[in-house]
Amino acid sequence: MKCFMPCIAETKEEEESRTVKPNLATPSPSAFLDEHDLASTSLNASDTTTSTESSRSRNTQFPNSSKRSSDLRQFTFLELKEATKKFSRSTKIGEGGFGSVYKGTIRSSEDPSRQVDVAIKQLNSTGNQGHKEWVTEVNVLGVVEHENLVQLIGYCAEDGERGIQRLLVYEYMPNSSVDNHLSARSETTLSWATRLRIARDAARGLAYLHEGMEFQIIFRDFKSANILLDEQWNAKLSDFGLARLGPSEGRSHVSTAVVGTLGYAAPEYIHTGHLSSKNDVWSYGMFLYELITGRRPLDRSRPKREQKLLEWVKQYISDPKKFQTIIDPRLKGEDVLGSAQKLSHVANRCLEKRPKLRPTMTEVLEMVTPIAEAPIGMDNSKRPIVVAEEDTCRNGKRTIKPNKVLGGWLVRIASLKRRKTVI
Repeated sequence: MKCFMPCIAETKEEEESRTVKPNLATPSPSAFLDEHDLASTSLNASDTTTSTESSRSRNTQFPNSSKRSSDLRQFTFLELKEATKKFSRSTKIGEGGFGSVYKGTIRSSEDPSRQVDVAIKQLNSTGNQGHKEWVTEVNVLGVVEHENLVQLIGYCAEDGERGIQRLLVYEYMPNSSVDNHLSARSETTLSWATRLRIARDAARGLAYLHEGMEFQIIFRDFKSANILLDEQWNAKLSDFGLARLGPSEGRSHVSTAVVGTLGYAAPEYIHTGHLSSKNDVWSYGMFLYELITGRRPLDRSRPKREQKLLEWVKQYISDPKKFQTIIDPRLKGEDVLGSAQKLSHVANRCLEKRPKLRPTMTEVLEMVTPIAEAPIGMDNSKRPIVVAEEDTCRNGKRTIKPNKVLGGWLVRIASLKRRKTVI
């Protein structure tokens, strides 16, 4: 399940109706955010129903965001090329269908004498694939600002002899994505306390997008790969290229082509293309089971009866004696059962087949917060300490093998023994 490439293709009709028209050859923040441009992006929601499902008044067009967008820095391509050592493979930290992500270093806007680490996403220079997602991401992160949403620092948009250059510059998240840490190949294990905090942080981010502003944004691609972890292991939502404005007042959904990631999308969205915030709520419920089990929502590498996470857990969640079966075995030794069962109850509420029966993300947050903040039987109050599984020693100095879990963390162990780590 790639971070950039939608796993469910758009229809040709919507592709044509959403052609991005802004002229970005000589960009300025306002070039991304005027009403004419937004009418051509994926954030221009197309409402098609007249349901009276309760919702507060929201704008159908993206709001004026000049105040926030004026804070975005405009970089030249040469600046970002230098920041990434000419986009060296050694600085690449991610890759997807629309391009690559690099770790770079830029001058701080507040103190030019200080260097800061950033993540730089570069679109493939050939073709238009990903261009509308790039514009959408600028539109979303140029407007919203929240502690549980990754911060967009700036952008680059140049057309010239080097071709079309479209790049985004984000705050650097040294502890990678939740998906990486839950992977069976990961050399670190997220402790249960850390997973609960991640669940709370992710709920905060979604609740803000859905209900924290005068308008509503539907993430549409909520998944563990799009939840990044900062130096203090706080979780932040990222990758807003598929986001949409929510339905206008009095309407229950917007109609759109089905895009996203298999395993996370709500059934009514897959079958009808009817998109509402309850699609994100469903995705969040799947994510909670991902945290509990350590398994992906859809995993073809497992035995056939275990490939679909939701079908597999249904066998065990109703019987308290069998519930332990679904808990991630890497959490062995932690007092997990009680709070995991409570989290499972929240997940089940999010996974109601009828969208109207699912809670709002604000209601979800109210349920998850006390679970995350309650004592769970052992000292998990400390922030995670990261230990590399295998270090090598060169000239008496510790070095970490390449291709380890992404991070800029301080490794705090005294020995060089091979160890697994709980964080």
